Amino acid sequence: MNMDRLDQIISLVSQEKKIDVNTLSEKLNVSKVTIRKDLNKLEHKGLLHREHGFAVLNSGDDLNIRLSYNYNIKKRIAAEAVKLVEDNETIMIESGSTCALLAEAICRHRHNVRIITNSCFIANYTRKYSSCQVILLGGIYQQNSEVTVGPLLKEIIKLFHVKTLFAGTDGFDETLGFMGVDMMRCEVVQYMCDSADHLVVLTDSSKFSKRSLVHQFSFNQVSQVITDSNLTVEQQKLLSSHGISVTCID
Repeated sequence: MNMDRLDQIISLVSQEKKIDVNTLSEKLNVSKVTIRKDLNKLEHKGLLHREHGFAVLNSGDDLNIRLSYNYNIKKRIAAEAVKLVEDNETIMIESGSTCALLAEAICRHRHNVRIITNSCFIANYTRKYSSCQVILLGGIYQQNSEVTVGPLLKEIIKLFHVKTLFAGTDGFDETLGFMGVDMMRCEVVQYMCDSADHLVVLTDSSKFSKRSLVHQFSFNQVSQVITDSNLTVEQQKLLSSHGISVTCID
């Protein structure tokens, strides 16, 4: 599988919203047969869908669909985050599209890593890899976000302790810190924080312009933020003033 070409296809579809097979074939200098095979793989992963000879960007709010937005930025963030993970390590990963790409990157580039997660989506997204082990936390299943939540999960998390927790975020407030859209998911990630030494937030910079609904993390809970270079200088200074290490990928 040519991952670079698949990334290029996602980038082109994201830009155009709808693009035909002939154009993709010409732009990428490969046959239409090859493009159709690539589109099948991307459609199977939920990153786009096909309509009468066209590749079309998905619309909606489930996790597979959100994965396709800013896909290449999220993938570069994940590639940076995987540097923090060593072979044979046990980590926690909370749900989210960038976190799913991190889990896949770990499975591709690391060996014998144990990934503790409440995300059924991540468990399914990495199912074809045998290089790492996924420990799926039990609880009440939320269908839209494909995660487990609730008091049972809280008790299970207490059985573990890891060095690093990776999590996404839905928004940001300059006074309160990081924000989420779902109260029960925000509770879960607090439980995870209690079982981890360091919290690393993975998010594209657009989230720093959204306030969202529920308080998720305070500044003093976050060790590092990995985001893209569109984060403003003022936002970087604010995070740094709270002792948060900021990594901005190009």
